[in-house]
Amino acid sequence: MKTVNHLLPAAACLCAALCFSCNEQSSKPTMSLRDKTDIQPPACAQRPKELTIHGDTRIDKYYWLRERENPEVIAWLEAENAYTDTMMSHLKGFQEKLFQEMKGRIKEQDMSVPYFDNGYWYYTRYDEGKEYPIYCRKKGTLEAEEEILLDVNELAEPHDYYHVNSLSVSPDNKWLAFGEDTLSRRKYTIRFKNLETGEILPERILNTTGGATWAADSKIIFYTAKEPVTLRAYKVFRHVLGTDPAEDVEVFHEADETFICGVGKTRSEKYIVIGSWQTVSTEYRYLPADQPEGEWKVFQPRWRDLEYDIDHHEGKWYVRTNLDAQNFRLMETPEGATTMDNWKEVLPHREDVYLESIDVFKDFIALEERINGIVHLRILPLTDELEDHSIAFRDDAYVAYVGTNPQFDTRLLRIGYQSMTTPPTVYDYDPRTRRLELKKQQEVLGDFSADNYVSERLYAPARDGVKVPITLVWRKGFKRDGLSPLLLYGYGSYGYSLDPTFSTTRLSLLDRGFVYAIAHVRGGSELGRKWYEDGKLLKKKNTFYDFIDCAEFLLSEKYTSRGKLYAMGGSAGGLLMGAVANFRPDLWAGIIAAVPFVDVVTTMLDESIPLTTGEFDEWGNPKIPEYYWYMKSYSPYDNVEAKDYPAMLVTAGLHDSQVQYWEPAKWVAKLRELKTDHNPLLLYTNMEAGHGGASGRFRRLREIAMEYAFILDLAGLAETTAD
Repeated sequence: MKTVNHLLPAAACLCAALCFSCNEQSSKPTMSLRDKTDIQPPACAQRPKELTIHGDTRIDKYYWLRERENPEVIAWLEAENAYTDTMMSHLKGFQEKLFQEMKGRIKEQDMSVPYFDNGYWYYTRYDEGKEYPIYCRKKGTLEAEEEILLDVNELAEPHDYYHVNSLSVSPDNKWLAFGEDTLSRRKYTIRFKNLETGEILPERILNTTGGATWAADSKIIFYTAKEPVTLRAYKVFRHVLGTDPAEDVEVFHEADETFICGVGKTRSEKYIVIGSWQTVSTEYRYLPADQPEGEWKVFQPRWRDLEYDIDHHEGKWYVRTNLDAQNFRLMETPEGATTMDNWKEVLPHREDVYLESIDVFKDFIALEERINGIVHLRILPLTDELEDHSIAFRDDAYVAYVGTNPQFDTRLLRIGYQSMTTPPTVYDYDPRTRRLELKKQQEVLGDFSADNYVSERLYAPARDGVKVPITLVWRKGFKRDGLSPLLLYGYGSYGYSLDPTFSTTRLSLLDRGFVYAIAHVRGGSELGRKWYEDGKLLKKKNTFYDFIDCAEFLLSEKYTSRGKLYAMGGSAGGLLMGAVANFRPDLWAGIIAAVPFVDVVTTMLDESIPLTTGEFDEWGNPKIPEYYWYMKSYSPYDNVEAKDYPAMLVTAGLHDSQVQYWEPAKWVAKLRELKTDHNPLLLYTNMEAGHGGASGRFRRLREIAMEYAFILDLAGLAETTAD
């Protein structure tokens, strides 16, 4: 579907360590975090609250930290930030050096590869010194005069946080709709710009997902509204440009609180589609784009455990579905007969191939098929001029994906490619000649050369006999003698696969001797849908055990040694960090838990919190005793004990709508109360941002520089100054 946005998950890479004897040129630190045991953290008041269900009572002493508007809460968070500042004061110069180092790898004056759509070439450029993108187009040819659609730098000027999403140009090329978020709560306001006059209209549509789907008349848009309290995307409205949004017509209401909904358009431009999604079920309805006030038709009514995706092609629909196919298969059905009894198989189910996505074009379908953890791009012909084949790449571990391809009738497929050693690369692929044309590879400034780095794929034995993939990267010169520090990164939830992507910031760790590893644990979909199913609900502990077993394997194979092994994860990966810190605190010299989901039971019992109801099929519903007790057995906050914990840096966002700030805050407060060690425990809360951290391409680097400084200080690799 053409206008549905994909979350490109891109996790930051970092973590912490103990002492590491580097080469003789490294300067010895004059001060370290571990030396500052005399600096006391701020005290957090205890106000016990009883939480009782299933005959079980939990005492939560820090429940009151949920009171976002309470001045005491803000004061304590600011005091924690000040404590972190003081603890890391000897690293200020080093943080600045890391920031400049990472910024110095970015080509500040840069431009994306243009793509063609409806008579215009579209591209994004960055100007030197600017934080935000400038969206542009040229009519007909790249030699034409540039037209600026949106200069985000100008719009962001008055705001501490600013993010634009979902730019959408009307079919007549005269109007731009875009979403803006000024708080980092992912509550977007839709705004409109007249592309002929340059005027941004005063009308604003509040509390949306940000996306706008144009009808064929270029006057009507469809958009998705968010529920004010839970932020669930729950209604689709029709809006006429130039009218009061209060008069907008509700065309769909997703009443089931376990579902979210959204609206988009098929690449063929013929249909507008509303989708409803839940963890184990989907449902679509569609409407001709040239009949925006017509009647919506349901494609296939929802049915528990039935998932399907659709795209349109000249008189028929193609359907990717798990119907009798755990790893999904491809079906087709006539345009006027869309229910499953009309579906006809095109590609069968395969036990060893996970059909991850389909993109339908006039002459072919581009398939993303995951085989043994790696995405393979396959061309399925819809014309006799083409043959069924896969696109060949050279690396053993890489990520390839279908890029920006708005045109239905195209000879070329825009694709992306990268690996742990190869920067993001854009190709145009011709399915007829099977030739890849290089359009651009991200330029990494400085002395970077891909030849200086090595990537490897391993398989670690888990305790139940399965083999867990691990992807590693290091700078040449590394020896498997146990002397190098190693950062192990993990996620393992929602079926999201951690692909071996490239990172310019990661180089600051690799160049200082770190090995970086991704543990592709169960809960993701790296090895197919079963890999996901075996890491959720009542099998969730497999995620944690896999990560621990990967760590033990790396130790046994001398990729690192005890005292030099670090862990990092964010969001649901932060839950992973909290669990492995409780289960095996002895393994880790340090942990970074970014916006961690650590208060699982309390959050999943509170249906007013964003995401809760939609995730019962991911974590379970704790109102059911079986799920409650299982959840409680691993929930990091509920399992903090009086014992030694590794050094930790924990981050939060005050306006985070996905993991509320109070989860990491409460966790840190409880750890401070109970832990028996003197290892550093730091909490940093971004008071202006949410789940993704600071906005702007350079501001986020300052947060990464802080995290890297923490890691490298623990590893004895930081350049420090005496306080």
